[in-house]
Amino acid sequence: MRIALITDTYAPQVNGVTTVVRRIAETMRGAGHSAAVVAPRYPGQSRDDGGSDELRVRSLPFPPYPSIRLSLPANRGVARYLDGFAPDLLHVATEGPLGVVGRRYALRHGLPLVTSFHTDFPKYARHYGTPWLEPLVWRWLLRFHRPARLIHTPGEAVWKELRRRGLERAVLWGRGVDVEHFRPYRRDIGWRRWLAGGDDTVVVLHVGRLAPEKNLDVLVEAWAKAHAVLGQRATFVIAGEGPSSRSVTSRLRFVRQLGFVDREALARLYASADLCVLPSSTETCGLVALEAMASGLPVVAADAGGLRESVRPNLNGLLVPPHDAQGFCDAIVALALDAPRRRTLARAARLTAEGRNSRVENEELLRQYAALTGAGIEVKPCAA
Repeated sequence: MRIALITDTYAPQVNGVTTVVRRIAETMRGAGHSAAVVAPRYPGQSRDDGGSDELRVRSLPFPPYPSIRLSLPANRGVARYLDGFAPDLLHVATEGPLGVVGRRYALRHGLPLVTSFHTDFPKYARHYGTPWLEPLVWRWLLRFHRPARLIHTPGEAVWKELRRRGLERAVLWGRGVDVEHFRPYRRDIGWRRWLAGGDDTVVVLHVGRLAPEKNLDVLVEAWAKAHAVLGQRATFVIAGEGPSSRSVTSRLRFVRQLGFVDREALARLYASADLCVLPSSTETCGLVALEAMASGLPVVAADAGGLRESVRPNLNGLLVPPHDAQGFCDAIVALALDAPRRRTLARAARLTAEGRNSRVENEELLRQYAALTGAGIEVKPCAA
C-alpha cells in the first residue's frame, strides 16, 4: 500500500497530532508499505529535508501563536508531489490549509479519504474569548470530515459527539501509547537530582503546550498554593512551550521551566518525576496522561474530556473539577506527602497504559487501510 499523510503540524513540533502522524508513517514503513508526509516547513528546514518520503511546504507563523505554522497556498506543488507518489489512500490529519489541499486532492482523484479529529476547536473558541464562533467552527468541521470513509478520533466523548452530529463513520483510533518507549526503568537518578536537588524531594511535573486552552491559570494558582504548603519538599517542573510561556514563568518563579524537550529526553523526564498534573479541559484524548502513566506516574487531571477516560480516581490518579485550583492544590499536596500511595497509584497507572498499547492500534490501522484500498493483505502482528 501507498499512503499519503497530510498534516498542518509535524516535527520538529511536539504535540499529539505530530506523535500520531509519525506513528502512522513508522507503522506503514515497518510493515513494508510506503508512506509519504506532506507538512509545513519550519525555520531552518528546506523543501526536501525529509527526502522523497516528505514534502515540506513553505509556511508563515500564525501571529497569536508563532510556533503554529500556516502553510501558504500550495495546491500545484502538493498535487505534483502526490501525482509522483501515486497514493492508494490519503489520510488528512488536520483541518488547516494543508488539510484542505489534501482533502481536495483525494476527492478529485477518487481516492479513499481518511481524516482525523484530534483537536476540539469548538472548545478552543471559548478559551480564546470568541464563544460566538463555536457554531461556525462546528459547521466547518462537519463539512470538512463528511466525505471521509473513516474519521479517526482518540476520545470516546468526542466520538459520541461526532456520531450525534451525523458523522457516522467516526471510529476510535489514536489513543494508544508506546509502552516500550515510555517506561519506569528510564528513571535517571542523576538527572532527577539535578531537577530536584535532593533524593527525597518530590518532582511535580506538567508537560504540554503552554497556551490558554490548557487551563494554565488554574495550574498557576494551584502550584502557587501547593508550593506555599510544601516548600522545599517539592520541585515543580514544566516541559513545553507556547504563547503563555512568559506569563507562566513570571507568575511561577520557583518553577523549573525546561522548554521544548525531545521525545527521548521526555521519556527520561517522565520516569524521573513523581507525579504529573494536567488541568486542561479540552483534551480529546490526553496522550500526555498516557505517556506519564506508562512511565509509572500517577496523574492529577481535570475531570473533563479525554482525561477522564484514562485517569481512574484513587486507582491510577486523581480527578479534579477543571476550574478548582484549590482542589488541584489539595491533590498535589496529598500525593506529595504520601509516598506509599503514590507508588500504589503508579503501579496501577502503568497497568492502565499497558492496556492501551499502541501496537494493537497499529495492527488495526493496517487492517483499516487494507479494507479501504482493497489490498487484501495479511496483517501480521506488529513488533512490540
